Amino acid sequence: MAPPLHLQPSTAPVNLANGKPSAPSTTGPKGGARRRFSLLDRIPYQVRYMHDLVGVSDGDCRDQLRMDRSTFHKLCYLLHSQCGLKSSRNVTIAEKVAMFLSILAHHTKNRTVKFQFKRSGQTVSKHFHAVLHCVLRLHSTFLVMPTVVTDEEADHRWEMFPGCLGALDGTYIDVHVPTTDKGRYRNRKGQCSVNVLGVGDRNMQFVYVLTGWEGSAVDSRVLRDAVNRANRLKVPRGNYYLCDNGYPNCEGFLTPYKGVRYHLNEWTARRPQNFQEYFNMKHTRARNVIERTFGLLKMR
Repeated sequence: MAPPLHLQPSTAPVNLANGKPSAPSTTGPKGGARRRFSLLDRIPYQVRYMHDLVGVSDGDCRDQLRMDRSTFHKLCYLLHSQCGLKSSRNVTIAEKVAMFLSILAHHTKNRTVKFQFKRSGQTVSKHFHAVLHCVLRLHSTFLVMPTVVTDEEADHRWEMFPGCLGALDGTYIDVHVPTTDKGRYRNRKGQCSVNVLGVGDRNMQFVYVLTGWEGSAVDSRVLRDAVNRANRLKVPRGNYYLCDNGYPNCEGFLTPYKGVRYHLNEWTARRPQNFQEYFNMKHTRARNVIERTFGLLKMR
């Protein structure tokens, strides 16, 4: 004889109208809505934020960190492999670099980055200085040394300038200043700005930058300060940079002929008529590299 079966009472609610089990209730014990559990809730905020920042689109990454995702990951690799930057227990290398770039890209305060990354102010400051020390150690990798134009130069734009290192020029960067200082910072175009000196090589890479001078300062004065200060612009003897007539024509700096057409748009309709115009045409075509370098910088 078979042993009797011991049936456990069902705990599922039953619909009294048809005798069938009803759907489980989604209300809490006190009648409120029951919160559904999701594994996504267990992902730390920092992981989700970093995914949105550098894992979705180049546009968002460029807007927030001023570089695309590929460049960002290359920078993280360089800081790790060459400078020894490592992830800590709770902060990855990518998050450290992202906090560092957020401060540099937008001049963001510590308290803003603290709220943005959900970290303490001490953590933000600690990792900012750690990344800064590593970046400074990469100076030999990032700093560019100009190459001298030789007599066998194949580029037709530079073949007439043996010994040349590149070109330099100034540009205006708009700034906001107190009302009492607006007179000193107002440039010839009527805008408040700083006059930035940029020196570049033939490959559209900056080799020296001097900023801080008021917009009212003339280019020659900014260059004079650049060659006389402690961390000055150094031009080896026998070499020179191309510059326009806003700078002096002296040792280390070569300007075009004055009183002769010079700019690129002036050579489209009529060819050079004498050696001075021919020299100015070659000069402006070579010196235009610094204009294009500034253009790329301002596009970022």
